[in-house]
Amino acid sequence: MRKRVVITGIGPITCTGIGREAFWQSIRAGRSGISRITGFDTTELKAHCGGEIRDWDPTVFFPPHRLKRLDRYAQFSVASALLALEDAKLPWSRETPTHRVGVSFGTALGGIANAEAEHQRFLKKGSRGVNPTLALQVFGGSAHSNIAIECGFRGAGTTNSNSCASGVISVGEAMRYIRDGFADVMVAGGAEAPLSPLTFGAFDFIKTMSRWAGDPPFACKPFDLERDGFVMGEGAASVVIEELEHAQRRGARIYAEVLGYSLNNEAYHMTTPLPSGESVIACMHEALADAGVEPEQIDYINAHASGTQLNDANESLAIKAVFGPHARKLAVSGTKAFTAHPLGATGAMEMAICALAIAEGFLPPTLHYSTPDPACDLDVVPNVGRDQPVRYAMNNAFGFGGINAVAVLGPV
Repeated sequence: MRKRVVITGIGPITCTGIGREAFWQSIRAGRSGISRITGFDTTELKAHCGGEIRDWDPTVFFPPHRLKRLDRYAQFSVASALLALEDAKLPWSRETPTHRVGVSFGTALGGIANAEAEHQRFLKKGSRGVNPTLALQVFGGSAHSNIAIECGFRGAGTTNSNSCASGVISVGEAMRYIRDGFADVMVAGGAEAPLSPLTFGAFDFIKTMSRWAGDPPFACKPFDLERDGFVMGEGAASVVIEELEHAQRRGARIYAEVLGYSLNNEAYHMTTPLPSGESVIACMHEALADAGVEPEQIDYINAHASGTQLNDANESLAIKAVFGPHARKLAVSGTKAFTAHPLGATGAMEMAICALAIAEGFLPPTLHYSTPDPACDLDVVPNVGRDQPVRYAMNNAFGFGGINAVAVLGPV
C-alpha cells in the first residue's frame, strides 16, 4: 500500500500577508496585495502594477552574518520554510541533522534579479563592487540548499525550474518521495524575487502582463472579459508535508491530504497554450486517477487563471471537458488577484490556499470580476468568498513551455 501524505504546516510570504494567519485573513476578507511598482521606475514600460512585498524585514528571520550570503530570493525561500516548520510545530536542529527530512522547492528565475543588480554594480565599480558570494546566490538551487543548511535536513534535496508550474511540481514530487519511502517529512514550496527593471521589462516586452492604468488591484481580473494579462509578483510559500502516521504519532494538526499529482508538457509553443487543451485535460484526468478521486467528488478548483485572454479561456474549456455537467456545480476561483503572480512561487501559494479551503470550509473568491466572458462560463466565486464544506480540491498550474502540473487534495 502507498504511504499517505498530509500537509501539517503552511508558511506564506506574500504581498497580501506574511504567515499563515495574516495570509488567510486577507483571503477571507477579499483583500488584494497588488499595488503600483515602487522599487524601480516603470515609466518606459507598459506594465506598472505588481505584487511587491513592501514590509519585508529579513532581520526578523536572519542574523547579519547570514544575510550577507542570502539574496532576496533565498531570504524568501528560507523564511517561508521556517514559518511552515513553526506552523507545523516540527522541531529541527542544525546541530543534529536528520536524514529522513528533505526539501523540494521550485522557482522560475531563481536569483536572476539579484544578478541584474550586481551587474549594474560591476559596470560602475568593476569586480571590486560585486558581492563576493554572487556565485552562490544566483543559482535556483540556493533555495533548497539554504533551507537544508539552516535546518540540518540531509534528506532528498531538489529545486525545479519549471516556470509557473514549479510550485505545484515541488509539492507533487515531495509527495512522491514520501509515498515511495525515501523521506518521512519534506518541506516543499516555491520562491520568486523577479521585481527588477530588466526582468520585469522582459515580460512586458512580450506583452504577457497587464497594462492596466487604473486602480492597481484591478489590474488582475481572472476570467473577466476585460482581462489583459498577468500581474507579476514576488514572495514564497512553503508547506510541511509528512507521512500520515508520522504526523499522527506526534499529534500534528493536519490541514489536508495530498492525494494525487500529474505533470506533462504540451510540446506546442513556449507561451501559447495548445488550442485543443488536450494536454491540460490529460493532466487533470491523470491527477484524479492518481488520487483515486472521481471528477464528481471535486468541490473546488484553484485555477491557474493567470488573467490572460488565451490561458483563462483554454483552462475553462479543459475544465468543462474533464468534469462534464459537474463543471456547472464546481467552484472555480483564480486567486492571483490576491497575490499577483510570483511565477514559480504561485503554485505553492495556491497549494496552501487549497489546504486551508479544505481545513476551514471556505471557497476563496475571484476578485475584480465584473464582466462575464462566455468563454469562461464557470462558477468563479465572483468577488465574495463562501463558507462551504470542501471535500476535494484541485490545484492547477500551467507554465511557459507548455508545462502543466495538477494536484488533488482532500481531507483525512
